[in-house]
Amino acid sequence: MTTRILTGITTTGTPHLGNYAGAIRPAILASLQPGVDSFYFLADYHALIKCDDPQRIQRSRLEIAATWLAGGLDPERVTFYRQSDIPEIPELTWLLTCVAAKGLLNRAHAYKASVDKNVETGEDPDAGISMGLFSYPVLMAADILMFNANQVPVGRDQIQHVEMARDIGQRFNHLFGQGKEFFAMPEALIEESVATLPGLDGRKMSKSYDNTIPLFTSAKDMKDAISRIVTDSRAPGEAKDPDDSHLFTLFQAFATPGQADEFRTELLQGLGWGDAKQRLFQLLDGQLAEKREHYHQLIARPADLEDILLAGAQKARKIATPFLEQLREAVGLRSFRSSVQAGTEVKKKAVKTARFVSFREEDGSFRFRLLAADGEQLLLSRSFADGKTAGAVTKQLQAGEPLDVRSEGLGFALWLGDECIADGPQFDDAGARDNAIESLRVALQPQQD
Repeated sequence: MTTRILTGITTTGTPHLGNYAGAIRPAILASLQPGVDSFYFLADYHALIKCDDPQRIQRSRLEIAATWLAGGLDPERVTFYRQSDIPEIPELTWLLTCVAAKGLLNRAHAYKASVDKNVETGEDPDAGISMGLFSYPVLMAADILMFNANQVPVGRDQIQHVEMARDIGQRFNHLFGQGKEFFAMPEALIEESVATLPGLDGRKMSKSYDNTIPLFTSAKDMKDAISRIVTDSRAPGEAKDPDDSHLFTLFQAFATPGQADEFRTELLQGLGWGDAKQRLFQLLDGQLAEKREHYHQLIARPADLEDILLAGAQKARKIATPFLEQLREAVGLRSFRSSVQAGTEVKKKAVKTARFVSFREEDGSFRFRLLAADGEQLLLSRSFADGKTAGAVTKQLQAGEPLDVRSEGLGFALWLGDECIADGPQFDDAGARDNAIESLRVALQPQQD
């Protein structure tokens, strides 16, 4: 079975050693594994949310594309493209926006953090917050769902966005699927072993801290940056603690186990920090010199990069274009010609039936409602720990098996096995309750062709 993996990098900065060790290098290695269908893209629409400097975004797109290729990504083996070259992405974003709950987006971490910051400083809660920032999770959901990615490698701060993509995709499936699952449910892939590198000052290497070592800077500039790595005051000859050394952490991320063990021993034996920094430079330069040369060759030939990315976009659109046509058909954006030809079939599709609607509570649990064709609530589920379990229960209820409905006073409960999974409303009398139970049974009968 093939697993589809999707990874995007926002084009707002110059790649540094932390980006390479934490995201680019492991993603390239993963693309070489058997049974993997890899999608890698430049998230340049996302960049517009964070940056209003056109020159910076354009330069970053060029640098990040060249970095992936110089790092060893094979565009023949994977699908490598720019987000902005796939017009189906913004169209799918709108389709998903129309089913995404505002309450769900209100809980997005980035939006909440911006609101909290405004409140702390006495500003209007939404001061400076664009609709791009607010609806960022919907665009990310479109990136993921367009290609039905099974796994999305993300940092822990991005897990929520993958969960939101699941919520939005599941709601679309329920509203328009009519028994068909358009979207696969993606899983966040957290690589615990992936390195988070310290920067020059020991904090996480990040452009926002201005503590980075650019990945493909010149050998001289890399050496100068390494010389600025903060170390303690222990002199040559004094034992150094490798486990408390940012420099050793950087060395270990690029060394073999044998090289790391040897370096650890030398530090414990009193290797001077100046010599230690020289060792780190030699290690990095030895691994990156050839890639650096390839990178600068690519930067010097932007037309070649353009051709590679456009070829990747064409490859991606062979999937996206027909899939979007299915989604347009599902929501009712259909050709009049096909409607005339379909005749009575169109009328049949227009008949409303009972439907499940899933949602997420404030505490993170998942529930669903069963609504009649007229919108009346027939059933409200108990809480489930995750959306996958809730979805599995709704599928089981749609399978047409006999229902275990138990009257409870003037209400009723629905059981699966030995577990109560949902409740009906409360009624004024037993007759109304029994009619509702019958309506529930009819609603969950398999639809006849």
